[in-house]
Amino acid sequence: MKRLMQWVARAFMAFDWPLLIILVLMAMLGMTVMHSAVGGTDWRFADQFRNFLLAFAVMWVVALIPPPQLMRLAPYVYIVGVALLVAVDLFGETSKGATRWLNLGFGRMQPSEISKIAVPMLLAWYFHRHQGKIRFLDFIVAGVLLLIPFALIVKQPDLGTAMLVFTAGFCVIYFGGLSFKLLAPAVVVGVLAVGTLVYYENQICQPDIDWVVLHDYQKHRVCTLLNPSSDPLGKGFHTIQSMIAIGSGGVYGKGYMQGTQSHLDFIPERTTDFIFAVFAEEFGLYGGISLLILYGLLILRGLTIAVRAHTQFGRLLAGSMAMMFFVYVFVNIGMVTGILPVVGVPLPFMSYGGTALLTLGIACGMLMSISHYRPVRR
Repeated sequence: MKRLMQWVARAFMAFDWPLLIILVLMAMLGMTVMHSAVGGTDWRFADQFRNFLLAFAVMWVVALIPPPQLMRLAPYVYIVGVALLVAVDLFGETSKGATRWLNLGFGRMQPSEISKIAVPMLLAWYFHRHQGKIRFLDFIVAGVLLLIPFALIVKQPDLGTAMLVFTAGFCVIYFGGLSFKLLAPAVVVGVLAVGTLVYYENQICQPDIDWVVLHDYQKHRVCTLLNPSSDPLGKGFHTIQSMIAIGSGGVYGKGYMQGTQSHLDFIPERTTDFIFAVFAEEFGLYGGISLLILYGLLILRGLTIAVRAHTQFGRLLAGSMAMMFFVYVFVNIGMVTGILPVVGVPLPFMSYGGTALLTLGIACGMLMSISHYRPVRR
């Protein structure tokens, strides 16, 4: 009995309570919005409730694993993740023009989700091993380790997931000591590229213009972002309807389950990528600000854990997880509000989907593990 009580006490000590409170609030809010989006308690609502329970269970298990053990697992998780991405390229199932899934017999899995965790884990392990003696060559090696899974995911194609993987990995490299002076040329090139797109929109968005580096559907997404009204009933339909829903919510919203755009089926993918449009229509500007505050607290807690971490591995991994949450939120809300192209990134703890929730649960579990870890002094 005494050992059981000690184990229970240790299990509850694994929680980072400020982070857990934020996650519980977000789960409750997510299930509330899902109930409205599906119009009741159908199979999607039940599945999402099950997904939340599984994500919290996995989070608890991961929180019990000390960071030194996570660090030892990092190379193996990365190798398995890359091997699965190669398997997708060779044997993957294709759906809606994308080859992203592996059939396991009893179900399907999307290996690219593993890379969201595996890549920052490996890079944090790499910089921890070279702590205090980092050379420029180490940044080159880290860049190659990042680009391998990134290229495999882009090839599927899955630009949204590739962007999240790249961001999580790049944050580790930057926090590891990469000078901002080296990034300045890339920032200048990016600004010039965006300016060129906007200025020459009418010429480069013509049907006979091939963008070479992008697929046709990716070109159409960018062109639709620049001018959604160019195809209001086709490629611009998602963006236009979501902006109408958000605008019609006004300051106070139309009320719970009173959204006309969502319940009359004007908002496509309203339970997944565009669930923020459902939320904003029913809860208005104040609701949207409250949700952003919750996300801000989540990201701030992640960065606080990173600052207080006792090891270089913990600092880098926690910082990258916090920034991954930020990119999730920024990209999803950006595409729903029409300031970014539609890339299929879910809204954390709100969008329907088991794989994404499981990834988020693992990320939060690692944050909790880093938060309560205290190295033994000898």
